Amino acid sequence: MPDLSPSLSRPLILASTSRYRRELLERLRLPFTAVSPEVDETPHAGEAPRDLALRLARAKAQAVAARHPEAVVIGSDQVADLHGVPLGKPLTHDRAVLQLRQMRGETVVFHTAVAVVCQGRQWAQSDVAEIRVRFRNEAGGMSDAEIEAYLQAERPYDCAGSAKSEGLGICLLEEIVNDDPTALIGLPLIRTCRLLRAAGVHLLGTQA
Repeated sequence: MPDLSPSLSRPLILASTSRYRRELLERLRLPFTAVSPEVDETPHAGEAPRDLALRLARAKAQAVAARHPEAVVIGSDQVADLHGVPLGKPLTHDRAVLQLRQMRGETVVFHTAVAVVCQGRQWAQSDVAEIRVRFRNEAGGMSDAEIEAYLQAERPYDCAGSAKSEGLGICLLEEIVNDDPTALIGLPLIRTCRLLRAAGVHLLGTQA
């Protein structure tokens, strides 16, 4: 049977080098370190966007947990889903332009997965937040000129689908529908808190 004793004394690790996820996790005011998971993020052939996000979140957490078996490790990944086609981080300006043109006037589902693993306790759980984002059409605020101005100002080349809603990217959006407000930024904190409590981590100075 897995050891389900409280893990307050266990170190907490974020399996990510993303500054967005680090800044979000800092909101919980828990001491943690960030470690690169060094995971290949290449999609499998025919892999659905939701499945890709969940697999990578688990893989990141498990990769770091293997190196730090006594720690509680958080892994997360986000994949934009345009009619079943995954859109990852553009990495370049030209790819970001192409992504945003493709999303113009469309509803895109952002799958943000989170996994929490403690290898020493043989414990692991995961969850996915789905955020539906409706982008403006060309006449309504998403012209080529506006896309270019946004990209030059924000340079969101490390964001899935080139969408940085916490900045000027909000100007490109018509509507956001979700039940976990930080999920679009990169880490669904409501779900993360739920998983950390289940892992025995004490939030707000109290027992789970």
